[in-house]
Amino acid sequence: MSEIPSLITDLALILVVAALMTLVFKKLKQPLVLGYIVAGFLTGPHMLYTANVLNVEGIKTWADIGVIFLLFALGLEFSPKKIMKVGGTAIVAACTIIFCMILLGVGVGLCFGWSKMDCLFLGGMIAMSSTTIIYKAFDDLKLRNKYFAGLVLSILILEDILAVVLMVMLSTVAVSNNFEGKSLLMSIFKLAFFLILWFVIGIFMIPSILKYCHKLMNDETLLILSLALCLSMVVIASQAGFSAALGAFIMGSILSETIEAEKIEKLVEPVKNLFGTIFFVSVGMIVDPAMIVQYAAPILAITVAVVLGQTLFGTFGVLLSGQPLKTSIRCGFSLCQIGEFAFIIASLGISLKVMDGFLYPIVVAVSVITTFITPYMIKASESVSSWVDNKIPDSWNRFLVGYSSGFAPVNKESMWRKLITALLRIIIIYSIVTVAIILISVHFINPFLLHYIPGFWGRLLSVSFTVILISPFLRAIMMKKNHSVEFMSLWNDNSYNHGLLVSTIFFRIMLAALFVVYIISHYFRARIGLSIGIALVALIIMSLSRPLKRRSILIERIFVRNFSRRDIRDEYLGRKKPAYAENLLTRDLHLTHFVLPNESLWAGKTLQELCISKKYGVYIVSIIRGNCRINIPGGSERLFPNDRMQIIGTDEELKRLEEDINNRVCVFDESMLSKGEMILRQFVIDAKSVFAGKSIRESGIRDKYRCLIAGLDRKGESIVLVNSNETLQKDDTVWVVGEHDDVYRLIQSEK
Repeated sequence: MSEIPSLITDLALILVVAALMTLVFKKLKQPLVLGYIVAGFLTGPHMLYTANVLNVEGIKTWADIGVIFLLFALGLEFSPKKIMKVGGTAIVAACTIIFCMILLGVGVGLCFGWSKMDCLFLGGMIAMSSTTIIYKAFDDLKLRNKYFAGLVLSILILEDILAVVLMVMLSTVAVSNNFEGKSLLMSIFKLAFFLILWFVIGIFMIPSILKYCHKLMNDETLLILSLALCLSMVVIASQAGFSAALGAFIMGSILSETIEAEKIEKLVEPVKNLFGTIFFVSVGMIVDPAMIVQYAAPILAITVAVVLGQTLFGTFGVLLSGQPLKTSIRCGFSLCQIGEFAFIIASLGISLKVMDGFLYPIVVAVSVITTFITPYMIKASESVSSWVDNKIPDSWNRFLVGYSSGFAPVNKESMWRKLITALLRIIIIYSIVTVAIILISVHFINPFLLHYIPGFWGRLLSVSFTVILISPFLRAIMMKKNHSVEFMSLWNDNSYNHGLLVSTIFFRIMLAALFVVYIISHYFRARIGLSIGIALVALIIMSLSRPLKRRSILIERIFVRNFSRRDIRDEYLGRKKPAYAENLLTRDLHLTHFVLPNESLWAGKTLQELCISKKYGVYIVSIIRGNCRINIPGGSERLFPNDRMQIIGTDEELKRLEEDINNRVCVFDESMLSKGEMILRQFVIDAKSVFAGKSIRESGIRDKYRCLIAGLDRKGESIVLVNSNETLQKDDTVWVVGEHDDVYRLIQSEK
């Protein structure tokens, strides 16, 4: 009998112990992450009284895969649009918390005499709160619908995104082993270039590929394709000098903009759970009880720093963003723990060999302690916030109330701000794409051309080919927004604006010319004046070319359509409110939706019969039925169970309608059991019967008595599936089905 490889034996041991710990921690109503860590502790090399893992290196490889799939799943839950939706509160609070907690972590580490790199990684590990733990705590305490809970979840979304950026920066610092501002700025620039480039490429290509291959996709092929895309981006990110986790996160965020995002998320979840479990178990394996005892003082100090730091800085950050004091305190008290990203950042430090091993078990111990504290801190937040609100001086209270009420985002941006923002977005995105195309051409395509066509003509072909490739993007840089509403409004508003507006066009033309000049100078030693002249001639041809204009518009249209497809689908199916819904608020109107219950008495009736608009003063905008949508339904449209109705009205009208929808239902009654019972009975047609000589249709047995003829016995023969034109004859035995009272009413009519 062949011997089982040690990796399979280790995997069996890990999963068995992890499964048992899952049940235990589920029973204790604690996060499963802690159960996995305990499972790792029990199967790790430091536990002498239980079975241990043999191939630790193999498990570490699987754990690295676990990090990749954890970040991929996080990317699937994250949409770039969420950054725009989290609002100023989340941005101000998250940035404040992360910056202050990193400084606090560095300070605590320096107090214990640790190295600068250990201190920096410690700051990164304690900077982010745990999304999983807080989400579960809100669910358990039934606080998910509270206003402060929504703010906390928005902050956590942004913290997760910033954590990925922080990992890249820590990797850069670790590799260069210095804190130079120049290298950090270059790393940030390189990261921004990489993120924007691949996001633009991904949104342009992947949704279109999935759309064209939709009919060929089943669950299996979609899962394989998703994992293939994830691991491909992991390889690309690694080759570019970034972490594998960043590549997985980028591909997850790209796929989150596709229509298949929810399906991919469900398909990937078992894979993520499996490898994620192995990662968290591997975290527990590093925990050495002796080391925890040895570093008891740092563990206690860091725990206090996390609880007090997250509470104080969280409260300050939310307060700084303009929220009331009570809300800020409740948010701060909810953030006082560390979780998954602490382990991921610690794994990063270990893998890069820049962080001492003793920090890992310290962070695990701090995470366990703060996780147990979290529910009690959230519970205490309400009473503490009320106590602080009552105790602070009146002058402070008036200042805070005035500050929070006066801190509101400006909704009406100036025309200049809108124009400059749009131009910057266009310049940055198209310039990055242009640079990427130039780099690919210079390093890959053009060497191939020059190999087969050397000399002057080969260089000319290379220049021409590269300029043709980038021409749609250069034209967009020069011409976009030159005839927009903002540009024309500013032009017609004041003659003093003409110079500034012309300068924006001139700047963009010069930027486009620089790209062309660079390409020419790379292959030809031409004078700068000649290069600029050739570049300007090329740009004039680009700006006048109709086919190039159509191509440029088509490229942008495909990108915008792919980027918006999921929103359009969600809006069509009623999962997302349409854009006009926000404008209704200015008229004291709201757009909301109601689902017709299965047992509703309104089911089967037309809108005209129900008189919903006339009775309640509301307007039914759409009825969504499965994957079908009926906009502006007419009075003849019937309602059916589970119909989703989008309705416009005031708060009072919508509340009254909601109450009636919930009340107009068929309530179950015990008497309905006997009344609704169906029975089968027979009766014989004699010469005096009112049914004799009549067809089944003419008899009225179905219409008048609400009964169904199941069959006839005639002259010893049975007739089933009786035709409605069949004539009932004397001595026929008729079998009828119906409700108890209806059947006996029919039989009594024969007597």
